[in-house]
Amino acid sequence: MQQFPEKHQMEEIEGNSPADLLFKFIPYWPFFILLLVLNLSIAWVYLRYNLPIYQSTASLLIKQDKQGAPDPLEAFDIFNSTKIVENEIRILQSKTLMHEVVKNLHLYSPVTIAGRVLNQSAYTLSPIVIEAKAPDSIDLVEKVYFKYNNSANSVTIQDKSYSLNQWVNTPFGTIRFNPNKYYKPGDKEINFYFSFISVKNMANNILNRLQIAPSGKQSTVIDLTIEGEVPKRGEDILNELISVYNHAAVLDKNVLAANTLKFVEDRLKYVVNELDSVEERLQNYKATNKIVDVSSQGQIFLQTVSLNDQKISDINMQLAVLEQVQNHVTGKEGTAGIVPATLGIADPILTDLLQKLSELELQYSQTKKIVPENNPSLIALQAGIDKLRPGISENIKSQRRNLIAGKNDLAATNSQYTSMLRAIPEKERELLSISRQQAIKNNIYTFLLQKREDAALSFASTVADSRIIDNAESSNGPVSPKKTLIYLTAIGIALALGIAIILIKELLTRSVQQRSDIERYTDIPFLGEVVFDRSKSPIVIAEGKRSFIAEQFRQLRTSLGYLGVDETHKKILITSSISGEGKSFIAVNLGISLSLMGKRVAMLELDLRKPKMSDEFNISRNTGITNYLIGKMRPEELIKETGIENLYLLPSGPIPPNPSELISNGKLEELFTYLEASFDYIIMDTAPTNPVTDAFILSPLSNVTLYVIRHDYTPKILIQKLEQFHKKNSLNNPAIIYNGIKGKGFGKYGYGYGYGYGYGYTEEASNKKGWRRFFNG
Repeated sequence: MQQFPEKHQMEEIEGNSPADLLFKFIPYWPFFILLLVLNLSIAWVYLRYNLPIYQSTASLLIKQDKQGAPDPLEAFDIFNSTKIVENEIRILQSKTLMHEVVKNLHLYSPVTIAGRVLNQSAYTLSPIVIEAKAPDSIDLVEKVYFKYNNSANSVTIQDKSYSLNQWVNTPFGTIRFNPNKYYKPGDKEINFYFSFISVKNMANNILNRLQIAPSGKQSTVIDLTIEGEVPKRGEDILNELISVYNHAAVLDKNVLAANTLKFVEDRLKYVVNELDSVEERLQNYKATNKIVDVSSQGQIFLQTVSLNDQKISDINMQLAVLEQVQNHVTGKEGTAGIVPATLGIADPILTDLLQKLSELELQYSQTKKIVPENNPSLIALQAGIDKLRPGISENIKSQRRNLIAGKNDLAATNSQYTSMLRAIPEKERELLSISRQQAIKNNIYTFLLQKREDAALSFASTVADSRIIDNAESSNGPVSPKKTLIYLTAIGIALALGIAIILIKELLTRSVQQRSDIERYTDIPFLGEVVFDRSKSPIVIAEGKRSFIAEQFRQLRTSLGYLGVDETHKKILITSSISGEGKSFIAVNLGISLSLMGKRVAMLELDLRKPKMSDEFNISRNTGITNYLIGKMRPEELIKETGIENLYLLPSGPIPPNPSELISNGKLEELFTYLEASFDYIIMDTAPTNPVTDAFILSPLSNVTLYVIRHDYTPKILIQKLEQFHKKNSLNNPAIIYNGIKGKGFGKYGYGYGYGYGYGYTEEASNKKGWRRFFNG
């Protein structure tokens, strides 16, 4: 028997490729269109009643920002300010500065346009700006409606008029109504109201929307950004913040300069008095002691003595070096070693002799390791060393004599100068002390004069340590909400929601919706698929008919060979799980398809409980298979012509009370023996497997069992039950026909047919007469 091919080999099945997913959801396009229209409408309403947000930006350059370690000398320059960008950003974000901004722009008293759905800021549309005399202690007010009289330049609140530009007492405190510089009169009447908000809350609200950051890691340029509903309001806040920041920096410098100037003036008065006192004391001292300038000569003596002491120290060092060299020369006995350094000795002869001695000793040491002691070369090297040592010793002695003589001369000179210094009167030392005090006081006086000029200059020309690169400027269009993004999001949500709803619907559906539902629960191979036909005709295939469903039955006919159906294996059993899955429809059209090939086909109406096939061919079933099973008819008497060439029907006969026992009495084997000799194919239409056992009794007598499963009808749980039957080999050589496949979505366009029984298999119903239409859609 031929083996049926693998599941995915015969026919294309649903996959997870983009094309498969696209075709899966395309049938639901009206549902997606509805969701798109709904979501886009919601997006439009959101954009319509959500105020646009604009972004305002400004740039500020911080001067004298120095990275790295500061210069220690700059600590003495009080007017050389070294700024750090991070610190300046923190200052710009300080609540103190923002409080000033709120007060200067009167943001604590916003004016609003009352709308039917949405209120709107009237920062540029309001005719007035409300100023409080004591902003820090105002009473909080939620809404105060007012009317503006353009001709009288007055504001009316609760039937009471107030003039502009005057402080007035109101139930809300002492306030003043100032004209708004942005206001442009119009004909449209607008409902205005103002509120009072605490300066602290308004400042915090603005700071939450303010972003300040350097433009780059190494940059000293600061970018200020704020978002809000009114572009001009954002620009004013940034410009005012920069102005307040610069004013605070200038004020800080002016205070420092003023305090410094006052301190320097007071100190100068004190230093002048001290300097006059020292100069007068110096003058009196010189006049009393008749001293002109002896300090210069004393300084020369001191310098000479110091220079001679340095020379004596150098001579002592040279003598010590010569001593070390002498010890090295006299203390060695032909061993190699490092010659002491001749530091400070400028005699090149001695240096050359010591170098030669070192080389000979090194050579002697190396040669001694490889030759015996009496070797001529070793003796020659020792002779050279012995010859050099006396010369070096003599040279050292000569230099020592010269150095000692020079040292004695310098000592004698120092003694002479020391005696001369002792002769200088003690009063000269007092003169030097007074002169030193005079110099110190004079330096202090000069320093204070310079600082006084610096402080005066700084006080007169103080500028901020920052420069505005770009004044505040708002974006041309709103940055939020972004229409394109909102609409794209709405489209995405609509598509995602539609897909989710469809997938959830399919997930919660208990009946089979697609071929993968069957493959998930059972390993029984597929023979083929049959689409749903709206014609509701029980016969969909005929000679020369080329409809889609007719071609599907021709494909089923061809696929029977994969199940091993041939001239010796010709018995085909057709069953299903429950009533209404179209097994009789499949049996009739499959039989017709086989007969069109010129094959003789016998169709047995073995659904003895609810027979249908005989009615479709207008064949009486007053006598039939049941009569044969009880021994009242011969096989040849059962065969009826259907009106279709090569197609014959064996009607069921009267409905018996015990169908299962009747078909088990052994007579069917004799019938099949007779039919196999006369027909090329034998098709058996039997009862469904779920309510009764007829199919399980007949399956061993057949060569192939075709199991019909109907789309959107067969419960998934019965597929699991079918798999249990398959594991027990209850059905012989089974294969699945997926029947009644409908188009998904709206319209459900496609080819198909109508069928269904609308009854249940029960023992009580087995004796009822009559039956419903064979295919009722």
